[in-house]
Amino acid sequence: MNATHFLSVPGVAAAIGEPARARMLYLLLDGRARTSTELAVVANIAPSTASVHLQLLKNRRLVKVLAQGKHRYYSLEGKEVARALEALSVLAGGARDVFVPNTPNGLRAARTCYDHIAGALGVSLHDRFQALGWLSIGPDGAYELAPRGNKALLALGIDVKAARALRRRFAYPCVDWSERRPHIGGAIGAELLNLALRRKWVIQNLDNRALSVTGAGREAMQDHFGLRLERGA
Repeated sequence: MNATHFLSVPGVAAAIGEPARARMLYLLLDGRARTSTELAVVANIAPSTASVHLQLLKNRRLVKVLAQGKHRYYSLEGKEVARALEALSVLAGGARDVFVPNTPNGLRAARTCYDHIAGALGVSLHDRFQALGWLSIGPDGAYELAPRGNKALLALGIDVKAARALRRRFAYPCVDWSERRPHIGGAIGAELLNLALRRKWVIQNLDNRALSVTGAGREAMQDHFGLRLERGA
């Protein structure tokens, strides 16, 4: 550790050590994003005070923020922050609460979010795309297709060039309101939903936004994305 890094340690330690900020950070340890209002409730402080704390945490590169519509979602900056918090938790002998969503099971499993796949299925597809190296992140936080991702989607019959030409965002992380983790939004997200509907991988519920994954869909998710779905998912 060089001298510059050593001198920054007290500031990071102080940022984590303040009780309200610590409560907010440990809530984010499950990998899900929250709004400043939700974090304020957990920290038992006023929303305006929470905003000040979150700005400090952002300046210390402990959290990052994603603006989506009128909402701003906060999550941990990265795995290094999570590992540090876990280590501190072990030293302190504490335990953290598990995030329990209250979304109805059908909607939580798979649904549409505007024109792309959301719910646990959408988040799982997002995670697989990242694990397969199909996505790269641009300087503005939006997604771009890596060469292997471009090749894979073309092989599936998705017209990537046409999607890119549309007057909308190409691909971006859309925070899922039940999972509080990102699924894929934008033109590519819409193309994935269209593909799944066209090939009968999923069936749209006529009464709400829920999607039912078919047997063919489970096989396709395994074959094309390495994503194993249990029957009934």
